[in-house]
Amino acid sequence: MNGPHQDQPLVTAGAPPEAAEAAAVLVHGRGATAESIVAMADEFRQRGVAYFAPQAARNAWYPNSFLAPVESNEPGRSSGLQAIEDAVEAAEDVGIPTERVLLLGFSQGGCLASEYAARNPRRYGGLVALSGGLIGPEVDPESYQGSIAGTPVFLGCSDEDPHIPLERVHETTETFERLDGDVTERIYEGMGHGVNEDEIGFVSGMLADLVDGDGDQ
Repeated sequence: MNGPHQDQPLVTAGAPPEAAEAAAVLVHGRGATAESIVAMADEFRQRGVAYFAPQAARNAWYPNSFLAPVESNEPGRSSGLQAIEDAVEAAEDVGIPTERVLLLGFSQGGCLASEYAARNPRRYGGLVALSGGLIGPEVDPESYQGSIAGTPVFLGCSDEDPHIPLERVHETTETFERLDGDVTERIYEGMGHGVNEDEIGFVSGMLADLVDGDGDQ
């Protein structure tokens, strides 16, 4: 599609894509930028990974809450899903197969990355939703069909996140388990809406597995 996010830049960082052993598509949250989430990659301290970060028009992927009726968040939602697809294809174009591409998003970006993986089921290098969950007023796990074939999935969120209901995190976990994901859910007491060191460490390990060659098993 040619939506509001298709004319935005794709920011790259990390290892030169042509020489990278793995890739990560980083999806920023509402009000943030591709550059800001790329800066998070410095905390992973993992060599051999190329980072691809799409930019949302006006720094928001869709206008309303991710819990709002899906139609109210169009065309931003669908355009954002296409932006992730374009970033995955950019990695594939330089020889990094999808099973070595990790998808990571925070907040609104975590919601979008989750929705993308659930609607495009295949083996990925990993999926990480930090303070995020599947999009829509409600989730029916049975409405998502296919298999992500053992893809490692990490869902991290606070038990008191002002934007992400805890029940939605659990529903997202159930959905990816039904899609054959290797899911780890961690709920942090009183953290609020943010990212902590435990989450950074877990993601660092996921990326290390990809670079070390375990991601395609």
